[in-house]
Order: sequence, then structure tokens, then C-alpha cells
Amino acid sequence: MRIEPPREALRRRLSKTRRGAPSTAAPDLFVRETFTLPREAARSKAREWFESFPKAAYWTSIESWRELPENRIEFTMRRLPTAD
Repeated sequence: MRIEPPREALRRRLSKTRRGAPSTAAPDLFVRETFTLPREAARSKAREWFESFPKAAYWTSIESWRELPENRIEFTMRRLPTAD
């Protein structure tokens, strides 16, 4: 025996989401920027971010990175918008 969820409730929930109703999830406050640079330039750019936005105040981090052909690195830096 298969139990299905009530369809009308599901329709209402989907229509609210599609209309742009505010989400109940907490907003993401981080500022992100993605770079694709040669390896040495990528290291320099990451250092620059850590110097400009210290980790202790801005929670600066390298969110993700990957190696691309021709010794290039694609990476995403993340930080808080202010150090409040």
C-alpha cells in the first residue's frame, strides 16, 4: 500500500515558494568572489584577501578550489561584509 502526501497542501507550499515568498532559512551573509588565475597569481590573490580582510574579523576563507588545465586554479574566496 502506497501513501501519498496531500496534494493540495503540497500545491500551496510550492506556489508560495514560486511567488517569491520569503524563505524561512537564514540569509547567507557572506561576500563571495570567484577567481581563475595561474597558480602563483592565485596564491598572491588569496594572500591579498587574507591581508585585506583578516580571518579573525571577517571569517575569511577559501571556500572551494580546483585545478584546471594549464596550471590554472579556480577558487572562491568568502568573507563577511564587515568586521562588526
